[in-house]
Parts: sequence; C-alpha cells; structure tokens
Amino acid sequence: MKPTVLYIEDHPDNMTLVRRILRPDAYSLIEARTGFQGLAIAESQVPDLILLDINLPDIDGYEITRRLRSSANFAVSQMPIIAVTANALKGDSQKAMDAGCDAYFSKPIDIHELIETVELFVCRNTRGNIL
Repeated sequence: MKPTVLYIEDHPDNMTLVRRILRPDAYSLIEARTGFQGLAIAESQVPDLILLDINLPDIDGYEITRRLRSSANFAVSQMPIIAVTANALKGDSQKAMDAGCDAYFSKPIDIHELIETVELFVCRNTRGNIL
C-alpha cells in the first residue's frame, strides 16, 4: 500500500509542483486548498505525512499544527508535519518548529531535499516508529 501524503496548499502552482515531485506510483496525494479543509481531512483520513503551507487564507499553518498536535486521536497528534512555506525570515523556521512541525522548507524548495525528507518521515511513520 502506498503511503498517503496530505498537502495543504492554496497556491495551484505549488500544488502542481508537489504533485509532480511525489510520483503517483509511490505516493497517494490528498490535496487541501484551505486550512480547515486540511484539518478535516487529517482527522478523517489520517495520512502518513502532512506537507503544510504556513500562509493560508483561512487559518495559518502554525495554528493548524497546534490543533493537530492537540488532537484526541493519537495517530493524528503524532503524524509528521513538514512546513513548506515562503516564510524565510530569521526565526520563521524556529516558529514552525515551536508550533510542532517536524521539518521546515522555505520556497523555492530544493526538490531532492524535500523528496529525501518525505521518504525519511514516511518510512519511519509507516513502520510504526512515529516521531
């Protein structure tokens, strides 16, 4: 069974890029265009990993991360979250980590590094070694 990745992103070009990076033969990609939609999908489908934009139109990625980390569903509260954001100022990475993200990438992303990181977290998560 292919690992499932939820990508919460409101920008269509970024969604298309990640859709191309995460090969359909290797991953099942679920797309959410808003933060609240992403939260609902995370709770109902419990993906193996979340890629999360920080700047969303309805709720920011920091709050999404805090809500996921406080979920009553243990699997949801422990699933890996990778911030993928245009926020690249000093302290932005730490802010994402403080909110509960497991990794942080600023846009434009290094495609190879993102793939390696996704593979690392998915491998750990699907083996039951939830981070």
